[in-house]
Amino acid sequence: MDLEKDIITVRPQETIDTIQRLPNFVGISEATAGSSGISMNIVVIPAGAKAEPHYHKGYETAIYLLKGSVETFYGENLKKSVVNHQGDFIFIPAGVPHQPVNLSTTEAAMALVARNDANEQESVQVYHPEQG
Repeated sequence: MDLEKDIITVRPQETIDTIQRLPNFVGISEATAGSSGISMNIVVIPAGAKAEPHYHKGYETAIYLLKGSVETFYGENLKKSVVNHQGDFIFIPAGVPHQPVNLSTTEAAMALVARNDANEQESVQVYHPEQG
């Protein structure tokens, strides 16, 4: 038991740009809270927008879709896809290439995203599907 550590509150006021090219409200990370094995953020997919195809090298991702409907293309050359809606929990295994796309052209989609990586942007790798 560690009686000397403090509970940390993070209240992000603005988004940051990410490698995925989606705005993020950074919540818990090593930089914001001193975490060593977890990060948690809110990601926004603007109306009609999509992320840069990418994967997370060595880290799993858990997502709760707070608002909207998103189609995620994934796997080799992004040939597979799954559609998720508000209220869905989504798991992306480490190393799986993916590209979420907001299905609405008028409303932003929002998701709570957690990873077992305290510095999650450092593990993001851009994925270049083969042109067919």
